Amino acid sequence: MRAVFALVLIVGMGLAGVAVYMIQGYMADLEGALQNERAFNAKAGKLVEVFVFAKPKKYGDPLAEDDVVAIYWPEKNLPETIFRDKAALFPENAPGPRYIMRTTEAYEPVLASRVTEPGELSNLTSKLEKGKRAFAIKVGTNSGISNFVKPDDYIDILWTGNVSGIEGGITRQIESAVLVIAVDNALNEGQVASDTVAQTVTVAATPEQVARLAQAQATGRLTLSLAADASDIVEGTVETDTNAMLGIVPEEVAPEVVIVEKKKCYAKQRSGGQVVETDVEIPCQE
Repeated sequence: MRAVFALVLIVGMGLAGVAVYMIQGYMADLEGALQNERAFNAKAGKLVEVFVFAKPKKYGDPLAEDDVVAIYWPEKNLPETIFRDKAALFPENAPGPRYIMRTTEAYEPVLASRVTEPGELSNLTSKLEKGKRAFAIKVGTNSGISNFVKPDDYIDILWTGNVSGIEGGITRQIESAVLVIAVDNALNEGQVASDTVAQTVTVAATPEQVARLAQAQATGRLTLSLAADASDIVEGTVETDTNAMLGIVPEEVAPEVVIVEKKKCYAKQRSGGQVVETDVEIPCQE
């Protein structure tokens, strides 16, 4: 009997030891998880509730309450015009819904620049950010990608024309990653058929860019090329001419050496009422 009791006691103590070991391991894991969470929170900062699109939306679509969802976003990285208050996004007694001004994807932040004011319809000016102007570029089949470009695409613009002193003219990229806001009369990508050859492409540009584009359009030919997005900006000057394109290196012509003969002056004397030169060389007078 005593042996059985001793055996039970030993087994119980063993189980207790295993339990204590497992609890210690669990507590260590829990402490590690808490430390990781504290480190993440310290790095991410305070999280606040904001609204994002719950589904893809196209230009001109009305915005309903079930089109957005609230998520948590680091407060220190909030976009300036993001909506945090549902009452501000969907005000009471509004004259109408907000409309989408630019095609969006699911879980993009709902920004004031992406939607109109309540009751305000989407139009060309609503797609312009503050300080930007709409400028129409005449294009055609020889304009690069005129039959592929769509609203909300980004394009590079190249100018080809004649420049004094350069045979064959030059081609230079004058603008990089410019936003297209309309193609012909279509403001939305879905309104443009894939086989449409555009006649005009309207871009959003600063006043300085508008001035450059107007001068370029008046003095040469503009060509478009698609860029990936707004960040795909090309720094520096991109330029070529016919010689550079073909790898032709102009031959250097040695300048003609002009030998200036030294001026010689001779003494003059009067002979028989006439002044004649003698063979006596004298210094020339300036």
